Amino acid sequence: MNAGSSSHGLASLDDVIKHITTSNNASTLKAYLNSFAPKESRETILASTIGSGQDPLTLLDPSRNTLGYLYILSARLNSTVTATPSLAVIESFCSNFDPQQARYAPDRVTLLARGIVRASESSNNAKYALSPLFSLVTRYPPHLSYLTTLHPIFLKLCVSTRHFTAALPVLSVPITQVDTSLSDLHYNDNLVYHYAGGMALAALKQWHKAEEFFEICVSAPALAPAAIQLEAYKKLVLVQLIQYGEVASLPKYTLPAIPRMFKSTPYGNLLKLYPTQISNLRTLVAKEHDLFQQERNLGLINQAIDRAPVWLIKKLTATYLTLGLSDIGREVGIDNSEEVREIILSMIDSGEINASISADGTVTFADPVPQFTKEQLDRMLVEAQQTSRELLHVERHMNTSKEYLTKAMKHKDDAGWGAADEDMFPPGGGMGMGGMGMGMGMGMGMGSHGWADDVTFS
Repeated sequence: MNAGSSSHGLASLDDVIKHITTSNNASTLKAYLNSFAPKESRETILASTIGSGQDPLTLLDPSRNTLGYLYILSARLNSTVTATPSLAVIESFCSNFDPQQARYAPDRVTLLARGIVRASESSNNAKYALSPLFSLVTRYPPHLSYLTTLHPIFLKLCVSTRHFTAALPVLSVPITQVDTSLSDLHYNDNLVYHYAGGMALAALKQWHKAEEFFEICVSAPALAPAAIQLEAYKKLVLVQLIQYGEVASLPKYTLPAIPRMFKSTPYGNLLKLYPTQISNLRTLVAKEHDLFQQERNLGLINQAIDRAPVWLIKKLTATYLTLGLSDIGREVGIDNSEEVREIILSMIDSGEINASISADGTVTFADPVPQFTKEQLDRMLVEAQQTSRELLHVERHMNTSKEYLTKAMKHKDDAGWGAADEDMFPPGGGMGMGGMGMGMGMGMGMGSHGWADDVTFS
């Protein structure tokens, strides 16, 4: 489409390009780009070509003209009549844009990211969007600890394309900051990011980190539970069964309705039985197979079932000093003594139990001996120091908030002051993660989550 010449008093794309290339004030340029034409025609003009028919992006530099380039590229990626820019053009911008300029238009950054996903899906090659989105999500915020709208968009794509490891550099940085002037965030962005992050980590069998992400989603402060929080709790329970053989307590600030709703689902029945003999668990799963498959949790359920004998054997160590392989097999529901031997040897190798097996098949249990390598201790120390620094940064940031301090002093004698109090955080400005759930509507359910359909956690 050619919009090079003005008609009926509307600015042309040539006029827009002139403003972009001559402006030296990002705030003024943003105001112009948001008002040079009526809203209904503005995107059409931005997505068009100049009077000569030349591609306007060839006249702009992604770094020097970031703001104008962002408006035009995002408009073209979301246009139904303009040819989609090439991957090379998209990647060039995402790798070279000036973050400070881009932060003047957070809504266009979100529009750009969604347009990149849309274009990749239209080409039946969704994974090509991973590289430019990774550049966006890592370069746009001042630090990866800031949650942006780019985080859930990128994570959903990693999950839907099964490129889970691509998400690890982003997932490795805890979210500690939210600034609504930096990104046009909604409450659901926090939930979707941590839910999708938990799915990616669970698919990689990084159980402890997956547990952390699902728990953040489940326990996010709210007035009423969202559908995605119940889905996250189902996966949280299954991950904890795989890890510990039991379910850990949720944070006290979690909405009581979430575990209450969970109990009335087939997952609640599975939890009541667990751990028990595999045959009993398989019977329950077969009865609810269609539901578990529809919700894409069969992979996690099967892994939890496979771990059930481990937890039953660990229970035996608290009661018996010695037991024969056949006796253990009867207790856990495995007839094959060699299979029992393999499970016990695996548990010994992994340090889950301290035991020995004699030549006649007698298993002798002993108290576990904690063992840590120097590398493990060093890694734990580094992680503790990093966490301490992050907590100190968050504390200092919150202590500079006049609204927060005023509210804290007002309620210092009230034992329940830490609950979701919507006026405790400043509107529109920077805030810690605790403010993300405050005062935001919880009518948002999970909606369609087809991006997660192919994740079976096998």
